[in-house]
Amino acid sequence: MKAIKYVSADEAVSHIPSGSHIHLSSVASVPHALISALCRRADAGDVRDLHFHHFHTEGPAPYSEPRYEGIFFDQGFFLGPNVRANVNAGYADYLPVHLGESQKLYRTRQIPLGAALVQVSLPDEQGRVSLGTSVDCSVAAVESADLVIGVVNPNVPFAYGDLLSLDQFDYLVQDDAPLVTAAFAEPTPTEVLIGKNCAALVEDGDCIQMGIGALPNALAAQLTNHKNLGLHTEMFADGLLRLIKKGVINGSCKAIDKGKIVASFLLGSNDVYSFIDHNPDVLMRDIKYVNDPFVIRQNPHMKAINSATEVDFTGQISADSIGTRIFSGTGGQVEFVRGASMSEGGKSITAFASRTNKGKAKIVPMLNPGAGVVTPRADAHWIVTEYGAVDLYGKSLQERARLMISIAHPDDREALDRAAFERFGPHWLSVK
Repeated sequence: MKAIKYVSADEAVSHIPSGSHIHLSSVASVPHALISALCRRADAGDVRDLHFHHFHTEGPAPYSEPRYEGIFFDQGFFLGPNVRANVNAGYADYLPVHLGESQKLYRTRQIPLGAALVQVSLPDEQGRVSLGTSVDCSVAAVESADLVIGVVNPNVPFAYGDLLSLDQFDYLVQDDAPLVTAAFAEPTPTEVLIGKNCAALVEDGDCIQMGIGALPNALAAQLTNHKNLGLHTEMFADGLLRLIKKGVINGSCKAIDKGKIVASFLLGSNDVYSFIDHNPDVLMRDIKYVNDPFVIRQNPHMKAINSATEVDFTGQISADSIGTRIFSGTGGQVEFVRGASMSEGGKSITAFASRTNKGKAKIVPMLNPGAGVVTPRADAHWIVTEYGAVDLYGKSLQERARLMISIAHPDDREALDRAAFERFGPHWLSVK
């Protein structure tokens, strides 16, 4: 492999013209060195009208801040806490898209990328680098952008799956900043109950998908006595890593990628990042593959476990917003819902606490005005709270309402029952 010629971050970003659309590698592996260099250009009045696209990012997000209005404009595919307030204040924006289709926006030039800014691992002997913890739609960005800048960081694990060649980069920058980590989120007693109710729907040999946070950790803790689980998921963190190390997750029953852990991005402790480094049992793949329902369905007994901000009693699931306020994004929820539903013996499961931390009901007669329906009622199957699990598939609206009320918070059930009577009329009283 020939010697690599590095340039400074300021030199690399100086080649990005005003008016460009820019992709950022995301989550734990944001190229902050390049973002800081762009801020220096902006402060010097040397660039304007840059549009940023990414999955949720960790760390500072100056590209969304009011001070750069007219210079930077963030249009993320999924929101994290670092941009949420600025999006809802109008200084930044949210671009609705199924995460599996985000790459398509680049590859078809629906979003004409002027630059892709990604962070990568040290190269192997063949001159290949890994996107490490954040493959997502970055492969498509590198393939599609007019200008490709890579930050080579020794802290980025070399993960197998979809790799890149150094020849695909126009400029390379060095940085040794540590990746952002997320501490293990301990589940609350309510989340433990939800975890138990979800775990009862998972059988030995199933292939599972779930996200990050205390609720997935609570579910993972209830799966320790299961056997031969598979993992095909958008992301995973420490809760699932514990099951992998115990041998509970081994992929032996998977029909595709047998014995392999398949994901597209990660956020967890350094233990998670070290685990995927040069690990042939882990494939970090393009989101086009990971989130494709027709790929997901090929593993039998797929169990997709997602969450919600609010669900109405007919099964309309909101997960991206709270009323008109954008909270996160569509994500890959519908893609995994559809994939699991089409899988032989598969189940789509939506799990959440019956009330918010402030005591507001999350099972409601109607979604808050402006709330986004991420999963439509026709795709809603298993719904789980701390009070039980119900299957809405094949049920009428009135039957669904009765089932949903049965797993609502006990103090909310009378009001829900009254709302159902007002909606459905006298026949509601005879629904069993």
